[in-house]
Amino acid sequence: MQPFLMFQGGHAEAAMNLYVSLFEDGAVLEVTRWRKGEQGAEGGVKLARFTAAGQSVLASDSPVEHAFDFTPSWSFFVDCASGDEQERLYEKLSEGGSVMMPLDDYGFSRRFAWVADRFGVSWQLNLP
Repeated sequence: MQPFLMFQGGHAEAAMNLYVSLFEDGAVLEVTRWRKGEQGAEGGVKLARFTAAGQSVLASDSPVEHAFDFTPSWSFFVDCASGDEQERLYEKLSEGGSVMMPLDDYGFSRRFAWVADRFGVSWQLNLP
């Protein structure tokens, strides 16, 4: 089982590139693109596989517009190794997105934040 992120508006590649740039082990493993005459926009991401923070993730640009998008009820949960890492991720992931819970001590963790990035993907950033 693994996460699959379906983007609208051709954002899969930009999101994937952001995510792999944020983690030392981040890597794009493979990308298959929509070709001329296929259902999706030519050159868009038909299917991509990447890794970030030890997690393998699939992503694609949806060829069909739909009335739903990402919801914060599903999120990536990242245990950060340091406060510096947490602050860097918080800054980069919330840039152009939204902050649902700013960096703070909420009692269940030393420091925690919950953000949605500019693509609408939700991230919980924990400092255990």
